[in-house]
Amino acid sequence: MNLNSLHNTKHSLLEYPIDADADVKHGHSCRFRSRIYLQGWSRRIGSRYHGKLPEDSAGTQVVEDPHFPRHSQRCSPRAPYYWSDWIDAWDYRVIPATVYMYFANILPALAFSLDMFTKTNMQYGVNEVLLASVLGAVVFSIIACQPLVIVGVTGPITVFNYTVYDIVTPLGTNYLAFMCWIGLWAVLLHWVLAVTNSCNWLKYVTRFPCDIFGFYVAFIYLQKGIQVLERFGDDAPFYLSLSVALLVFAIAYICGELGSAALFRHPVRIFLKDYGTPLTVIFFTGFVHLGRMKSVELERLPTTRPFFPTADRPWLVELWDIEVREAFLALPFAILLTVLFWFDHNVSSLIAQGTEFPLRKPAGFHWDIFLLGLTTGVAGILGLPFPNGLIPQAPFHTESLCVTVVELDTDENNTDAKGHHIYKRTHVVEQRVSNLAQGLLTLGTATGPLLIVLHLIPQAVLAGLFFIMGYQALEANGITQKLLYLLRDKNLTPTNHPLGHIQRRSALWAFIIVELVGFGATFAITQTIAAVGFPIFILALIPVRALVMPRFFTAHELSILDAPTASPFTMESVGGTYALPPLAMRTRKVVVTACGVLAESTENGKSKERLAEEGKNESPITAGG
Repeated sequence: MNLNSLHNTKHSLLEYPIDADADVKHGHSCRFRSRIYLQGWSRRIGSRYHGKLPEDSAGTQVVEDPHFPRHSQRCSPRAPYYWSDWIDAWDYRVIPATVYMYFANILPALAFSLDMFTKTNMQYGVNEVLLASVLGAVVFSIIACQPLVIVGVTGPITVFNYTVYDIVTPLGTNYLAFMCWIGLWAVLLHWVLAVTNSCNWLKYVTRFPCDIFGFYVAFIYLQKGIQVLERFGDDAPFYLSLSVALLVFAIAYICGELGSAALFRHPVRIFLKDYGTPLTVIFFTGFVHLGRMKSVELERLPTTRPFFPTADRPWLVELWDIEVREAFLALPFAILLTVLFWFDHNVSSLIAQGTEFPLRKPAGFHWDIFLLGLTTGVAGILGLPFPNGLIPQAPFHTESLCVTVVELDTDENNTDAKGHHIYKRTHVVEQRVSNLAQGLLTLGTATGPLLIVLHLIPQAVLAGLFFIMGYQALEANGITQKLLYLLRDKNLTPTNHPLGHIQRRSALWAFIIVELVGFGATFAITQTIAAVGFPIFILALIPVRALVMPRFFTAHELSILDAPTASPFTMESVGGTYALPPLAMRTRKVVVTACGVLAESTENGKSKERLAEEGKNESPITAGG
């Protein structure tokens, strides 16, 4: 049975079991996924199988898509969906997602540029940060396996950059040349990780290390905001800057809360949620010029000539202007950078494809790590900050592309919301255009007229941005949610609360204490000259969770206190989820129509879309980047 014969069949039902023993016996691969969607005018064709397909009881086979040979599918499981990633962009959700992600990406980038401009003696500035964001957006939107992941300059890489500056500059080393060699070494290390399938270890990454990392980044944001304000001294500029920063935080927070409240109509709430923060920045940029405030000199965002480096240098870094021993000294720093990027970027990808999102297209982690190495090397040669996956921007991007419908809540267990209307995600507009478009808008921001506008932004407004980003990351973090549960009045706590199923309350306290110790160790080391070593602390949390925690907590307790970061559908590309069988080892039922595989279900009769819907209440934001 081939694809041509399917066109002569209106509907047929093909049911077959897939398990490890059968596949080993017949020499079959366990990685099969094929689906063809007919949605309006858009036809999407895809196949993810890597090898000979299994036969049903009648001996019928479903052949792989002939347009994509097996070797390309092994290299990139997303390859069969490439053209549909562009065709499916013909959807209204792409427009607000593009605008929203442009502001969600550029505003933190401006704040990070101010931080690096100050702490690296103008080696990095607005132009470098904007172009690094453009580099990541263009490369990952066009040729990455996971185009929903937003790539740019993050908080952890900011800490890494100025810590390296503090270490090597007193030694008389050319800083940008040293960073270039770090990037070149990192290229090789990333490529080694990619070809050795290191991303298969992601099966051991659960919410435990992600929550700790998110908690750490949230406090880094709050610390950055305080550091911006403390530069102004104790006179009028300080008090005005403090007032503006707190007002930016308050207004942005109110807009976010109104977005999920019951006030106003749905379009108004969505507008406030999507555009409240950028409009707040615009308003307070002009607000400081009203009345007697205009006589107070406030520090502005430093900018330079468009498309020129901030420092007086050419774009190509003189990587030869460094001693041989210094070039090899960059290798240990490159190892630390690679560890950070392997964790940070992959976690961004996992959370952007979390269980709460009804995704239909496969993930591909190995190829994206290869691409990340490429962009790291290019950024080093050009003297740009190294870009990688952004949290929370990446899951925000997926969330903004969700198509929702209003339904009546019929959950018998949720007595508070029963009878109320809820928003249910039906699908995600999975495409590449919104990521590419926000990158091109960022490139346009680097032009002369817009740089003049950016120069008008007071640094106090950027401090307020740090505060709101830090608060939002803390509010949605799993550690915060557990702490709030422990502080709640037992009489007012719902009986069906998930944490209420833990018999030992001491187990909950112990789990939180371990998380706080992990956060404290990571945050403490970043306050010292040894801050470049903090990725090792983050990476060490993975074996702690996999090997140590099961010795002190029961499997039932860990199933409640911790959870996989992404859905089994997403994790299938890295061999499944820790403590869960791979998705391909379950019995599937595939409905084949004249257009191909239309739907499939797992052994218990629940489709992947249904499994994703069941996880819709899990927060996608566990970290901030």
